[in-house]
Amino acid sequence: MIPIKDENPTYYRSIVTYIIIIMNVLIWIFIQKLGTHPDLLNSIIQYGLIPGDLLGLVKPGTQVPVGDGLAYVLDGKPNWLTPVTSMFMHGGWLHLIGNMWFLGIFGDNVEDILGPVKFIIFYILCGICAAAAQIAADPSSQIPMVGASGAIGGVMGAYAVMFPRAPVHMLIIFGFFITRIIVPAFFMLGYWFILQLIGGFFSSGMGGVAFWAHIGGFFSGILLIKLLCTAKRAEECRLRRGTTNRMISRY
Repeated sequence: MIPIKDENPTYYRSIVTYIIIIMNVLIWIFIQKLGTHPDLLNSIIQYGLIPGDLLGLVKPGTQVPVGDGLAYVLDGKPNWLTPVTSMFMHGGWLHLIGNMWFLGIFGDNVEDILGPVKFIIFYILCGICAAAAQIAADPSSQIPMVGASGAIGGVMGAYAVMFPRAPVHMLIIFGFFITRIIVPAFFMLGYWFILQLIGGFFSSGMGGVAFWAHIGGFFSGILLIKLLCTAKRAEECRLRRGTTNRMISRY
């Protein structure tokens, strides 16, 4: 099930959401050099979050193999900026495109309900909470964490709270069978969250997907939207939307 778009117009112009998307794309182009070797590997090691190194649980000088006879060496000097810098790194084209696609669909509405300044704070905090959840799940891990999906998980959690009935167009692919359906947001986001739980509890941890970061981001988004969104702003957006006001949850 792949979301194509939602039927949830914004009243205010979305600025920060698209600035974040542009920043991720520019970093992919100019720092990660479109995923070319060795720039991709160097960027992931330098700016990715390595839990064991950050917490000092891995001995300095530890070599971590990365294939093709290559390895990176942990120097024992934790970089406390990596919980943020890792949010703007990606491991490949599909990783980047998938994350930016979800952010483009759901981020503009969350920004609309929060405002640009609060949305920046919300996004960064969700990303940090997501990283903390993944670290807690495997604190001694030597595998770099990269990607915006934890922060975007927070955006999706907030969207589920604020716009549970917003129609989301989904592309269903099952073998050769392909169709398109429209479902309420809570169904699509609930389905996504269940997949993360299954992955978190039953994955061997070697698949390269930080499921607990997604889960942590989703829960942080649910909590933070309640703290950061004022009732006045939510009501203003609800009234301005006119006939679409059924989509916004009151609280």
